[in-house]
Amino acid sequence: MSVLTFKSAEFKTFPSVLRDYASYMSAIRGIAEKTVCEYLLDLRTFFRFTKMQKSGEVMDNADFEKISISDVTIDDVREVTPQLIIDFLMFAGFQRENNPTTRMRKLSSIRSFFKYMYAKRHYIDSNPAQDIDAPKKKSALPKFLTLEEAVKLLETVKNDSYSKTAVRDYAIITLFLNTGMRLSELVGLNLESFDSNLTMVKVLGKGNKERIIYLNKAAKDALVAHLRQRLDPKYVRTGINAVFLSRREQRISEKTVQWMVYKYLDLAGLGAKKLSVHKLRHTAATLMYQSGKVDIRVLKDILGHEQLNTTQIYTHIVNRNIEEAVEQNPLADVKIKKADAFSAED
Repeated sequence: MSVLTFKSAEFKTFPSVLRDYASYMSAIRGIAEKTVCEYLLDLRTFFRFTKMQKSGEVMDNADFEKISISDVTIDDVREVTPQLIIDFLMFAGFQRENNPTTRMRKLSSIRSFFKYMYAKRHYIDSNPAQDIDAPKKKSALPKFLTLEEAVKLLETVKNDSYSKTAVRDYAIITLFLNTGMRLSELVGLNLESFDSNLTMVKVLGKGNKERIIYLNKAAKDALVAHLRQRLDPKYVRTGINAVFLSRREQRISEKTVQWMVYKYLDLAGLGAKKLSVHKLRHTAATLMYQSGKVDIRVLKDILGHEQLNTTQIYTHIVNRNIEEAVEQNPLADVKIKKADAFSAED
């Protein structure tokens, strides 16, 4: 399946009411096109479900995916009830085996759409999604690399004498581990994103919000080594300003970066940890906070979080580490036998 964009043929298969919503979210709200397209895909699944329910048929996944929603109208939107949304969330969980996080995202997409239809366009008299509780998400601490594991990963990339892109890959992983930038932010970097001294970089984060990330010595050194190759006219044709390129001299894709990180995690013997690229961001944040020299509010700004409670997960990680350290005390498992009563001579 091709990637859904506003210019793709697939986008034109959506009904006008959803295309109008997408345009509003992008042009007026300033939501990134990629995020809006993810909303649309969730809404397509939802309206496929509503059509299946209306038909009374029980479909397998293959037939379900063939349902067209191009004929969905405002009248169909008006027929949606809170119970129908709840039924959809149950369908997503039991039939499609969506985990709580995925179901929460789908509900968020539905809420956004119906809020737009009710509060912005006044097409419906009430918002059926307004009072529906989000599926309970299992509380789990984010996975991350320890300092020793992070060093091992970097050493594995640095010592890779077989890959022609090892210098590029080392710079990418170094930036992840030292700055905590997101995958989308990294692949979006342009040559002009950096200041002339390579001490800071401007990135485009969630919601098209720009922020400045400062580079430490490790990040700067890795970047300088990469740019020495990147700017060599023998290897790179003109007209492309992306910092990181694929072997075809195009802007590197998120999938290519993901594949590269998985490869080096395996080579470093860390594949069993089942870490994603995003976990390198968690690693950067955790190591910064564990140092004891980074305030949680500063960390919030470094990571580009809107809310402080999003960043506070890293305080829980440190608390868990303290708990585990105490458990490692050799006295933890020592059992002292109760002594006999003191003798009269004592």
